[in-house]
Amino acid sequence: MAIPKGREPTGVILVDKPAGPSSFAVLAGVRSRTRAKTGHAGTLDPFATGLLLLLSGRATTMASCFVGLPKRYLTDVDLSRRTTTGDPEGQPLEEHEPPGAGSLEAALANLRGEVELPIPTASAVKIGGERAYHLHRKGVVVEMPLRRSHVDALDVIAYTDGIATLDLRVSSGTYVRSIAEALGGHCVTLRRTEVGPFSVDEADAERVLALEDALGRIGLTVAEAEAERRSRAERDRERDRDRDVASGSDMDSDAGRGAARPLDQLPLVERPRETSSSGSEGVGR
Repeated sequence: MAIPKGREPTGVILVDKPAGPSSFAVLAGVRSRTRAKTGHAGTLDPFATGLLLLLSGRATTMASCFVGLPKRYLTDVDLSRRTTTGDPEGQPLEEHEPPGAGSLEAALANLRGEVELPIPTASAVKIGGERAYHLHRKGVVVEMPLRRSHVDALDVIAYTDGIATLDLRVSSGTYVRSIAEALGGHCVTLRRTEVGPFSVDEADAERVLALEDALGRIGLTVAEAEAERRSRAERDRERDRDRDVASGSDMDSDAGRGAARPLDQLPLVERPRETSSSGSEGVGR
């Protein structure tokens, strides 16, 4: 079935994703109902729940205004065991005694502020041209690159029987699973509660926030967002031209390659989410 390409309704749809389906399945469900172009501002793993920002109609061209917003998460971390993916979908690795409360707080202190942690092996980043989660499924062991991010808050809400409930405020692109791994455990649950000024408490898949209102909440007018979109598109074109010159390729053959396009017309690339072994998110990116 052809992907809907309608330009209306235009705006931002806040969805509370349940555990189980992929973010792309949730997006497809909304798109089939609205019959509009639909993109996203960051996905979540199938096991994760919480806030998805979906961009509808002409709002898809403003994706760059929303994808870099900070995130807030609640997660339960089992500190007695690591898994191959940093989440409940992976195979269990070594078991150990969970740390005491004092040791846990000392470990958390080292993970606040600016941090550099390895990207999870089951993620959508490309290693040598292939998705990391594909290599992971094949059993190929690779050295994962480090991701620099900022952890603004990392607080213990509860700690019982080796399970720590953590409340995190992090920059876009932070992998919560990497933080769990650094603590010696894995995420049992993961819930995104906020994306910038948007809260999961206001999620309603039937409601479309006007683009003007959504942009206003992040301090932009439509005119400013459009100017930013054009500037980013021009930077992309310049980068592509520079790369073509460096490689000696024919630039004319790729004319317009850097032009901004709706997210649902772009090839799948890593977004700020948490990414599972299935590769469906998530810079949580």
